[in-house]
Amino acid sequence: MDILAVHGETLVIFAAVVGFLMAWGIGANDVANAMGTSVGSKALTIKQAIIIAMIFEFAGAYLAGGEVTSTIRKGIIDASFYIEQPELLVFGMTAALLAAGTWLIIASYYGWPVSTTHSIVGAIVGFSAVGVGMDSVTWSAVGGIVGSWIITPLISGIIAYFIFMSSQKLIFNTKNPIDNAKRYVPLYMFLAGFVMSLVTIVKGLKHVGLHFSMPDALLLAAAMGVGVAVIGKVFINRIKIDPKADKKMHFANVEKIFAVLMIVTACAMAFAHGSNDVANAIGPLAAVVSIVGHNGEIVEKAELAWWILPLGGVGIILGLAIFGKRVMATIGTGITHLTPSRGFAAELAAASTVVIASGTGLPISTTQTLVGAVLGVGMARGIAALNLGVVRNIVVSWVVTLPVGAGLSIVFFYLLKAMFS
Repeated sequence: MDILAVHGETLVIFAAVVGFLMAWGIGANDVANAMGTSVGSKALTIKQAIIIAMIFEFAGAYLAGGEVTSTIRKGIIDASFYIEQPELLVFGMTAALLAAGTWLIIASYYGWPVSTTHSIVGAIVGFSAVGVGMDSVTWSAVGGIVGSWIITPLISGIIAYFIFMSSQKLIFNTKNPIDNAKRYVPLYMFLAGFVMSLVTIVKGLKHVGLHFSMPDALLLAAAMGVGVAVIGKVFINRIKIDPKADKKMHFANVEKIFAVLMIVTACAMAFAHGSNDVANAIGPLAAVVSIVGHNGEIVEKAELAWWILPLGGVGIILGLAIFGKRVMATIGTGITHLTPSRGFAAELAAASTVVIASGTGLPISTTQTLVGAVLGVGMARGIAALNLGVVRNIVVSWVVTLPVGAGLSIVFFYLLKAMFS
């Protein structure tokens, strides 16, 4: 208790700095994932993608990132083990942020798309298991995360495969691809509008105190989907195309239609991502601020200080702008060649998987979901369409994320303990 009374302010300032570092890492790695398909398919330039991500990620983080956040991230550790020594939880959460942030920056430098959620979870497990005791960790929750390495990329890969194959069958492999695009693309627009609205309603709006039952959420999302489809149809019908042009020209024009659709999905994905994953940076920071503010008492829910959400939002957009290009390149061009129609299939599949996971409580990584979706699109064109060397590096980086996060966290935990005890 004395440690918090004497060093409380210093610990909060240090936690804020490493929380910003973690948010910066999320921007460099995770946000670059969300925008990589749009850039790789040339629907957006890198500059345009960064501007869109800045606006919508910050809006998602600030408007829907959580007025109240749980102090202990996703129930990974048992807070009752820290009641006698709350300073250990402060050291641990700060060490976890520093460890996860460091790993994300290393991974981003090498262009590896890793999971920010798994980075912070691995770090929290590491300091708690070694610094406090194995019993302080909820191992069943950790097991669920390890299982999700296989399940989430598989689900999104299968969905992406079928979305891509349907667009080939209904539009590209037909006599009149333009006419069929005008007929079927509004249906894809409805699907995109529906899924993206559902992601935002289910994952985002609950943080600002708007709670919808699942039937209400589905109804609202369906209405939004119809609205997007109607607007899309109006714009598509305005496109004037020479009927005498060759098929290659028709394909290029169909891809332009999908490019417009990708911009819509990119905006919505950025908003949903900002509202969800900013918690990886601000959750542990909120825990530190709460414990110090309550003189060592560990409360069930931590009220967010006014400055925490903007800190996370600014960290995310700066990380993307300064350091996001490498991971964008891996997702957009490294795994397989993307066109707007392929990129759209991947993004819609990733968003659909996020909705499924939210509904079933499956622990999810947006990164692994999107990579799985891009792999699914690549597989639809045959194994030769995939760059297997890049895929191998990505899988290895996923496997080492938990242990690396845990190892760094243990080192930083003991360093902080030695400095302040």
